[in-house]
Amino acid sequence: MPTINIDKKDLFDYFDNQFDTEQFRELCFEFGIELEEDSSEDDGFIEGERAQLKIDIPANRYDLLCFEGLSRALGVFLGREDPPKYRVVPTKSPQRITVAKECAQVRPLVVGAILRNVRLNADRYQSFIDLQDKLHNNLCRKRTLVSIGTHDLDTVSGPFTYEAQEPENINFVPLNQTEEMDGRQLIDFYESDMHIKRFLHIIRDSPVFPVIYDSRRTVMSLPPLINSEHSKIKLDTSNIFIEITATDMTKVNIVLNIMLTMFSGYCDEPFTVEPVEVVYPDGTTMLYPDLAPREMKTTAKYLNGIVGIEKTDEEIARLLRKMALEASAKSGEITVKIPPTRPDILQECDIAEDLAIAFGYNRIPRVQNNEATVGAPLPLNKLSDIVRREMAMAGWTEALTLSLCSHDENFKYLRRADNGREAVLLANPQTIENQVCRTLLMQGLLKTVRENKRHPNPIRVFEVSDVVLKNAEMERGAMNQRHACALYSSDEARFEVIQGLLDAIMLALNVPRSKLERGYYLEEAEHPMYLPGRSASVVYTDEQNRRLVLGSIGIMHPEVLVNFELKNPISCFEINIEPFL
Repeated sequence: MPTINIDKKDLFDYFDNQFDTEQFRELCFEFGIELEEDSSEDDGFIEGERAQLKIDIPANRYDLLCFEGLSRALGVFLGREDPPKYRVVPTKSPQRITVAKECAQVRPLVVGAILRNVRLNADRYQSFIDLQDKLHNNLCRKRTLVSIGTHDLDTVSGPFTYEAQEPENINFVPLNQTEEMDGRQLIDFYESDMHIKRFLHIIRDSPVFPVIYDSRRTVMSLPPLINSEHSKIKLDTSNIFIEITATDMTKVNIVLNIMLTMFSGYCDEPFTVEPVEVVYPDGTTMLYPDLAPREMKTTAKYLNGIVGIEKTDEEIARLLRKMALEASAKSGEITVKIPPTRPDILQECDIAEDLAIAFGYNRIPRVQNNEATVGAPLPLNKLSDIVRREMAMAGWTEALTLSLCSHDENFKYLRRADNGREAVLLANPQTIENQVCRTLLMQGLLKTVRENKRHPNPIRVFEVSDVVLKNAEMERGAMNQRHACALYSSDEARFEVIQGLLDAIMLALNVPRSKLERGYYLEEAEHPMYLPGRSASVVYTDEQNRRLVLGSIGIMHPEVLVNFELKNPISCFEINIEPFL
């Protein structure tokens, strides 16, 4: 949960000093945020310092991450002010950003907008900078998805170009520096900077760096690292040009709208924004920003049912207005206009949450639940508990491993080939250890043994959990499947130990060993993760006389042991337990 520090005097002055700290704490609670600390109440507070309020903000409320957004939202909640009406003021010749096709190699998207005739002071300027930092660390994922650049428009000349150049060809004076550098020199220079060095990895190894030029070929910024000293914003800046580069279109629009809506209130004509035209390499032209409210449909029946109140359409509309949501009712349907400051509202249930806050959680009537229900475990979970209990009572230790693993761990390390029809791959994995959803449990147990090699032998571990498999027949294209896996590691493989555990599980499930009728048996088969001639398939014949291959059992191949940095022989089985339901 993000935390912001707000000047206590400034905020209380905004509300005409109608609160003390305890009253404000109660207001925060009602609004769904939390006043964590008032620095004036600390023992070490020095008289004469500016007291700070430390406030916890929900992670999805980007509009509350600065003084402007918080004070405005609380003002609307208290009925002291109306929700702002944000407007894009059209111009005959909007400023233009032309995107070069080479940008697709590194950071393909850019948007922009202009705030005209802004009145800044030291506090507003600092709030402007702090909001960028908060967004960079939160929604922008430390600038990997989105990075913000802000410039004094009067120091540059449009139209602008967004290009990708070789680092040696980019020369400019970085923000707050005095010497010109090229792209490579800049990377080396900021290796020792505690702030900027955290973002160098984003473009360090790229053959080209993204760069924004004005019409005079003056470098304005090197996203996502730093702006140019030339276009630096100062306290006397009146026209602010905002450019935001990204790899994600949804997030870049959210960030642009938050920046604009928070600080357009300081324009001579409050809450107005001048658009910027962006021309993409394929000739597509887009005009940013889009500040038009989104419309969502709901009903009083749904909202009342979710919250637990009974309000008319008109009463609901009045309550939603406290949350800056404009609502109107017609023919039993409520139309809610979602402002650009509220990207967190995605579904009807989000509107219901705002209605509950506006009404007051403490005022929702307490009622007796008259529905007679009896809780019971899901059959699959009950079956899983039976299997777990039998393994644990046999003296085996349960492990709980991660559901994501690397592609190599799921396939190459187990000597298996990826046929493309089994594993669900992550589109944008953050680390090499989290590339695919596991299709087996055994690699997790092998890693568990690897990390516990110092423990005395034998090591006997098991896991009963889900794996994820592709399934084109499912709506989401994949399905969970409950597996049971056990692994024995010692000086000898001792296949009979692992087979004995499998027999014990089958006995507990009342599944006899049989080939002719309902039951299970082992069938000789070669599996790549096991030694040749030392593996078998576990086959189950159900009540309908269907033959189902549940999984495999065997002694691990030496290559698998080497891949997982293990020395002792290992025997293992893994089966699908869902057919026993």
